Amino acid sequence: MSRPPMTKKGSERLRTELEFLKGPKRQEIIAAVAEARAHGDLKENAEYHAAREMHGFNEGRISELEAGLSNSEVIDTERLGAGKRVVFGAIVDLEDEDSGDKVTYQIVGDLEADIKQRLIAVSSPIARALIGKNEGDSFEFTAPNGVKNYEITGVRYT
Repeated sequence: MSRPPMTKKGSERLRTELEFLKGPKRQEIIAAVAEARAHGDLKENAEYHAAREMHGFNEGRISELEAGLSNSEVIDTERLGAGKRVVFGAIVDLEDEDSGDKVTYQIVGDLEADIKQRLIAVSSPIARALIGKNEGDSFEFTAPNGVKNYEITGVRYT
């Protein structure tokens, strides 16, 4: 079975998040549970139940990060030498051929994907459409709101 890819920067970012969740965040939640417990009756103590739920979410994210980081293969995208070809880790500048809108995405591993930061998962439909293309190529992509035509205006690796 192959190991899922992850960028070096993504690995570092997720390790920093993991340290935060295991250290300061865990201590903050422990303090919130203790404070809520001190209020008495736990059956009807909304603060206690909220703190316990926050604890569960935190521990779940810790488990997810530990498993993902230990199972992934970290790839240094600067060493790929792919030139202007789109492969894993590429930062791709796109221009919508119909509207002229421009957008930039980086193709990253599934665990590190974050659309707010323009980090798209290698398994996403648009990333799959981009892989193997070159700077200057045009391609068609079926988005949730219809078919889009894009031109790849730039490909770089950092």
